Amino acid sequence: MEFEIEVPSQFLCPISMQPMKDPVTISTGITYDRESIERWLFTSKKTTCPVTKQPLSGSDLIPNHTVRRLIQSWCTVNSHYGFDLIPTTPKKPVVKSQIIKLINDAKRHPQNQIKCLRRLKSIAQVNDRGKMCIEDSGLFEFLIMVISNEKETGFVTEVCEEALTILHRLQFTDFMLQKIAMDNVFRLLKSLLHVMRTGTMQSRSHAVALLRSVIKVTDPALIAGVKPELFDQMVRILKDHVSLQTIKTALELVVEIVTCGRNRVKAAESGMVFVLIDLLIGTSDRRACELMLVALEQICRCAEGRAKLVEHAAGLAVVSKKILRVSNVGSDRAVRILGLICRFSASCGVLHEMVEVGVVSKLCLMIQIDFCERTKERVKQILILHSRVWKDASCVPAHLLSSYPSL
Repeated sequence: MEFEIEVPSQFLCPISMQPMKDPVTISTGITYDRESIERWLFTSKKTTCPVTKQPLSGSDLIPNHTVRRLIQSWCTVNSHYGFDLIPTTPKKPVVKSQIIKLINDAKRHPQNQIKCLRRLKSIAQVNDRGKMCIEDSGLFEFLIMVISNEKETGFVTEVCEEALTILHRLQFTDFMLQKIAMDNVFRLLKSLLHVMRTGTMQSRSHAVALLRSVIKVTDPALIAGVKPELFDQMVRILKDHVSLQTIKTALELVVEIVTCGRNRVKAAESGMVFVLIDLLIGTSDRRACELMLVALEQICRCAEGRAKLVEHAAGLAVVSKKILRVSNVGSDRAVRILGLICRFSASCGVLHEMVEVGVVSKLCLMIQIDFCERTKERVKQILILHSRVWKDASCVPAHLLSSYPSL
């Protein structure tokens, strides 16, 4: 016969409604589990008591030893019902002075940098309070300095890899990222490119993620000046299939920077178009496919990009195949790509290939189905543009040609 034991309400955290493992009291006198109240205060940035809604006079969390002992006694009595004992001593909170001391030690004694960074890494993954202290301690600037000072000789140092790992685990505000973007974005970019060239798979992934965050808040005028090597390294990342998440982050980065200045040409000359088409062939992830099609559409806005797409043996066929198979966003971008080819790169060979590989049939099908009217209007314009070549094509099924738009 099974018995359900009710946990006393005073042992439950008011936020999580679970038994408290590390009870702490805030300035309003209410006791919470440390993990829950730290998330409330330091991640959600709340300044009031969750229960009373009163403003807090401070963020100090005082261990409630009385409640802790009561919970321990109750767990001991009910241990045969599966209740585990909570730790006998409260978790020691992370303090800012501790982090600053580690940073200063690493600056004064370079030989201790790796040891200090490992300690900082362990703090970074402790809890939300630890992360908050880290953000306010100047660690972000220190880590960026460590990465920016990486010398482009040999492989990436262990110090640089540890710094990247810590940055990857922390979430920093746009304000902090903007400060780095304004101060030394090109110096940081140079170091991150070195990591992408010679680092481990993990450090390369972290470098892409950091660069994506910084570029997001960087002045477009500065982004226009990035060197072609950035696109070369993005191509390497995409080819190496580091991980699906890294691929998507790299694609987001490409989409962010490709529209600035002559970056479309740089992307086309790096071999990006061929890589994106090859990835589209074997990728089923919706978001990844959408990003690939968005990137391709942007690169095809330059003549070099369009030339690369039609040069690829499967280029037109793959883009057409993704219509109606990814999402509305994916279909719209694929239609835009085909529209760019038809308007600016429509040689006789290209037009006949579009019939043979099924592009025209797919476009005719889109007119017949219920779909976004704006996208369907683009399709009609493409079909009308080359109606003299396509309208009587023998390769297109009759039931599809019946919907061919007239001038």
